[in-house]
Amino acid sequence: MLNRLRGAMQRVLTPLASALLRLGVSPDAVTIAGTLVVVVTALWAFPTGHLFLGALLIGLFALTDSLDGVMARQSGRSGPWGAFLDSTLDRFGDGAIFAGLVLWFFGRGDDEVTAVLALTCLVLGSVVPYARARAEGLGMTASGGIAERADRLLVALVATAAVGLGAPTAVLTVVLGLLAVASAVTVVQRMAKVHRQAVGVTE
Repeated sequence: MLNRLRGAMQRVLTPLASALLRLGVSPDAVTIAGTLVVVVTALWAFPTGHLFLGALLIGLFALTDSLDGVMARQSGRSGPWGAFLDSTLDRFGDGAIFAGLVLWFFGRGDDEVTAVLALTCLVLGSVVPYARARAEGLGMTASGGIAERADRLLVALVATAAVGLGAPTAVLTVVLGLLAVASAVTVVQRMAKVHRQAVGVTE
């Protein structure tokens, strides 16, 4: 299902990317603008209790994460800098989303369990990509795992929107708990993958 959704997004984003390039907009500008909107929205909407609006806007602007890539390929500007910028700014957006939920549930949302789970997702959400980056810096690979970034964000935003529309907070509590577990498992999977490669090199 997720692959079909991504395919549909590509078909929608391709003409939009072409139009932006004709207007002189660069892929980097789209990456930066999209990140700024996601960060500002997450740190305003979620802490003030606008869970549905925040999830909706973040979901829409998260599409720029794919749009800049389409633009880069169309313009022939794909390269290490664009990949580095995109990955680095992704960490800001991801962190802001879970930080906004932490602020809401530790504050007026008044649910410490959900707040702690959101905080756990925030921390593990930074460890997962770090494990991969560190492995690649050592000449090994550590991709994959059961909780890839896009999957984590999609599930978290859908659950947040549902609660914003009136679903019990327990829905988000359960989802964040599952995401925390899945993220922890992913870290272990990546560590195990690197360990196998390291042992293979030294033997």
